[in-house]
Amino acid sequence: MNIKYLSGLTCALALTAGAVWAECNPSKWGADDTIGSANLVTAERTLMASKLIKQGKSMPLGITIGSDTPAFPPRSLNLQVVQPNQQGGQKLSGFGYEGNYNDDVLQTWIGIGSQLDGLGHLGENGKYYNCLDEKEISVITGLTKLGTHDVPPLVGRAVIVDMAKHFGVETMEAGQHFGEAEIKAAAEAQNVTMGEGDIILFHTGWTDGKFESEPATWGGAEPGLNNEGAVYLASLNPMAVGADTWGVESVPPAEGDKLFYGHVTLLKDNGIYILETMNTGPVLRDGVNEFMFVLGQARIKGSVQAMINPVALY
Repeated sequence: MNIKYLSGLTCALALTAGAVWAECNPSKWGADDTIGSANLVTAERTLMASKLIKQGKSMPLGITIGSDTPAFPPRSLNLQVVQPNQQGGQKLSGFGYEGNYNDDVLQTWIGIGSQLDGLGHLGENGKYYNCLDEKEISVITGLTKLGTHDVPPLVGRAVIVDMAKHFGVETMEAGQHFGEAEIKAAAEAQNVTMGEGDIILFHTGWTDGKFESEPATWGGAEPGLNNEGAVYLASLNPMAVGADTWGVESVPPAEGDKLFYGHVTLLKDNGIYILETMNTGPVLRDGVNEFMFVLGQARIKGSVQAMINPVALY
């Protein structure tokens, strides 16, 4: 599958969506709640997560991105480095010395590379998390509610479930999917427990195996979660669910599944954040599948998503 095909498939699904109004699931944290599972960040959970730091090591979970990074269409990124008011070799004498500096101008869609999907990202039939209506929150200058700038630092216990290992491969295949049974079996075999407030990450080997060697393949399809698996994960009440893939769910989807409907289940129905393109391979290769997770995203007012580089501490 390639980007062009994926774009066409997405448009087709949008055009054929049913007209039946989606069921509204009020937040368990009340009618005014806009941060969902971030309510699970507590002093107690943070202190417990800090006890997972045994070696004093840190590992970035974000990948390096650029203008050539594949992204869900029509997303793109363009970076320009400029030297303001320094044309022709002019120096900035107003500094008290002959100064010179570089600045950067970024024109980009935010949903590229390692990212946090906020609760205003994906909904159904005009509804988003906690029964919020698109006409109420979605304006061209930014979300009026559910913006990622309101999400507090996500800090807690994180685990990695190695699905590639479960299937006996280095890299899972595009479209290969997993659900409750596979997740439970992999977690049990790898001595991974998953519970309330955890950040649950899945390793498929997709980024390790494809991002640099086959970028078009990496960005055009992926292995991942199926619709039933998302429902199971939501029942565990985690803080966030993520993977080492750009969309967390399998593309193409499992037979009978709706494309990216796990996003609807997690974000809209349960207020659970999604973490995409998490670089899980280096952590696993260090012999670690449980660690303290720390994320402080850029606070751009009204943003739907956030470019992120969470840190694994262990």
